[in-house]
Amino acid sequence: MTKLTIVAFDGTRYDLDATNGSTVMENAVRNSVPGIEAECGGACACATCHVYVDDAWSERVGPPSPMEEDMLDFAYEMKPTSRLSCQIKVTDQLDGLVVNVPERQA
Repeated sequence: MTKLTIVAFDGTRYDLDATNGSTVMENAVRNSVPGIEAECGGACACATCHVYVDDAWSERVGPPSPMEEDMLDFAYEMKPTSRLSCQIKVTDQLDGLVVNVPERQA
């Protein structure tokens, strides 16, 4: 299991055990993390699972794909570390990953 921390907008931390191969979004939904709406179910067809990757993890997570960048145009208050959580696959290399949920989704 890979450790994953999702910080809700109100500061509540959700420390999760995530299965490799799943996505950050799947783990957020499975654990009822508020603020992750995931309206498209992980198809990269909306921006309702938008998160900010913690600066310390940004390089390791990597940049968004061109398709994800297009969807991020619809995200609320996009930042340089913005990603769609449905596009971040959990791996051993991301053990300890921290992401933050924005105030609201687009």
